[in-house]
Amino acid sequence: MSSDWVSEVPLIRPDWPAPSNIHAVCTIRLGGVSMPPWASMNLGSHVGDEPARVAENRLRLARACSLPADAFVWLNQVHGTDVVRLPPAEGVSIPDADASWTQAANNACTILTADCLPVMLCDLNGTTVAAAHAGWRSLCGGVLENLVSAMGLPGNTLMAWLGPAIGPGTFEVGPEVKAAFMAHDPEAESAFSSEGAREGHYMADIYLLARQRLQNMGVTKIFGGGFCTVTDKQRFYSYRRDGKTGRMATAIWKT
Repeated sequence: MSSDWVSEVPLIRPDWPAPSNIHAVCTIRLGGVSMPPWASMNLGSHVGDEPARVAENRLRLARACSLPADAFVWLNQVHGTDVVRLPPAEGVSIPDADASWTQAANNACTILTADCLPVMLCDLNGTTVAAAHAGWRSLCGGVLENLVSAMGLPGNTLMAWLGPAIGPGTFEVGPEVKAAFMAHDPEAESAFSSEGAREGHYMADIYLLARQRLQNMGVTKIFGGGFCTVTDKQRFYSYRRDGKTGRMATAIWKT
């Protein structure tokens, strides 16, 4: 598949006061070559799309970011809480983890999502960047706590950006999800509402749940949120909405 001509790749760039050497982007579903049901900028290699099309899409992302293709470190995300430092250990091409961080230049911490919450972090001095795949299981299990701990920096020296995820008006969960979050922090109750949910279920605000976790670690500079991958079909993939679908990428790196 030829990549001699690369169309413009639409990107969401975080509106946050990060240092000038910190760069971050989130893709949308437009600007790639994948065919339905992955149309068109699918970056996930594990969802049944043709590998050549995924490779072309990843190349387009790299060119749009003025980075080499191997600058993006893709993870084997398992809805867990493991964190890996980049660059990966020698001989490890795709780490098994749901978060990554680095102090190395031009190593892009990269997360794939299609409803789960991508969280990006950097420090105020521009020395360290990180990204987490914070679906409810990972978020509840402590992926953000593990990530901040691995970075080794005080929470008040960090800022966070919350990328596109399932919105509070569409994220219906069972009582076991509410109970799991409240077992960790009773304040989590404010992120659950029975309004609009089926009997015995709740609508969950994953953005608020992430903010609570970050604030409990002293991270108060929190930006982003307010997206809904389910209702914004034109821009975003949504596994809950479509089932078989593509994945967006959220990436952060330093220069």
